Amino acid sequence: MVGMERVLPEFLCKGIERGIEYAYSFETYFTPTLVLVPGFIKEAVENLSETTGQDVETLEYLLGMFICYPLGMIMLALPYGKVKHLFSFILGAFLLQFTIGIQWIHQLISSLVAYAIFLVFPAKTAKTLVPIFAMAYITAGHLHRQYINYLGWDMDFTGPQMVLTMKLYSLAYNLYDGEVLKQGKEERASKKCADVAVQSLPGIIEYLGYTFCFASVLAGPAFEYKFYADACDGSRLYDKNGKPKGNIPSQVWPTLRPLLGSLLCLGIFVVGSGMYPLLNPTDPQNADPIIINEEMLAKPMYARYAYSWLALFFIRFKYYFAWMNAEGANNIWYAGFEGFDDKGEAKGWEVSNNIDVIQFETAPNLKTLSAAWNKKTANWLARYVYIRTGGSLFATYGMSAFWHGFYPGYYLFFMSVPLISFCERLGRKKLTPRFGNGKKWSPYGILCIITTSLFVEYMIQPFQLLAYDWAVANWKNYYFIGHILAIVFYVVVSQLPTPKTKEA
Repeated sequence: MVGMERVLPEFLCKGIERGIEYAYSFETYFTPTLVLVPGFIKEAVENLSETTGQDVETLEYLLGMFICYPLGMIMLALPYGKVKHLFSFILGAFLLQFTIGIQWIHQLISSLVAYAIFLVFPAKTAKTLVPIFAMAYITAGHLHRQYINYLGWDMDFTGPQMVLTMKLYSLAYNLYDGEVLKQGKEERASKKCADVAVQSLPGIIEYLGYTFCFASVLAGPAFEYKFYADACDGSRLYDKNGKPKGNIPSQVWPTLRPLLGSLLCLGIFVVGSGMYPLLNPTDPQNADPIIINEEMLAKPMYARYAYSWLALFFIRFKYYFAWMNAEGANNIWYAGFEGFDDKGEAKGWEVSNNIDVIQFETAPNLKTLSAAWNKKTANWLARYVYIRTGGSLFATYGMSAFWHGFYPGYYLFFMSVPLISFCERLGRKKLTPRFGNGKKWSPYGILCIITTSLFVEYMIQPFQLLAYDWAVANWKNYYFIGHILAIVFYVVVSQLPTPKTKEA
């Protein structure tokens, strides 16, 4: 596999390497900040790694995820106010030092720089500067990772930084919306996001408690500051007089359900991915992926596609595990609780919910599928990109690809998604009125579920393959059938007359 240094001009490679060396020169200054993780803990993890045969990075990440549950119980018991924020910050920093070591400093630096921008500039300006800074920082992180470890899957700061990017980006607009609403201005986007608007800049402890929040720092979800603050000051559950706003529900089942679900998903991922690996297990970074090696290409197309479908199906359980595990860790201290309605009835636990597995796996269309997957990222894109750009799909998908990184596979996927969207909209306009009856499990609904699954699994393969030559070779082996069928569908169906709507 060709790395970035083989495709970039020599002068650019030298410039990048000098920049990396300069950044690394600060390591000696930041090493003394690694004070939160005792040496005996690291030794214990290394011994466990030798015993289980698992690599240290994977064990640290898994342990970090599960540690959030006892930490959540402590968070629940702490008094409301600054103590909770301080605990959230310090334990979030501990988890980062435990999992990514010295790279935790990126979270601190970017958080403090963004806070300085909030302090110095008015909200109208900060809503532009902070997102630019956050995206520039994660961009540098992605490019660094791709340059020094092309196609590698090791743990580094870019994962937590992606979560932080959403938090900083969102908070910049939350503060701006709060300013707009306070002044009584008529702004459509601000009104739509009024429920998460923030009236004033949080104190530094509250702010760091949010950006470092232990329950979401490793895998998200990146929900808005208002939800975090309400859980820390008790206003989600109690009124100003300290009386419950309603019958406070137990958090036991909302905590256990995602925890048990995450364990099940982890088991399915480990077993299923072992049986149907997408990449070459012996050398995933350099050897041709299983789905495009000579042995696989000798099989019929349907057999190859069935294998790819299963491989991608099991890969998703890795994400299901992380998101469901984080959901329970937030719910245990009511951060995931939505609060009460005007009648004092509990709304639910959607704040920290990031995935609806059944809804995603049986989605009859792309809209439903997108709404069920990585919900908080979808919310971020919808609230702070889509509606702020006048409903631009190009800007929304472009931002999503940019946020993920710069592997060609991401852009091949995101550039192909609009094709499915166009076909879906056309089908909803021309075909659904003829054959649909509004029921998901009708014959037409089942056909839509199968079609959505087959097309999305075809289009998303480059997202996991990452490399351009691997992704294109994979599509080429299917004769680009997914793209061709989508174009044919659009051309043919667009010729059909649009059914007249029944008058009431």
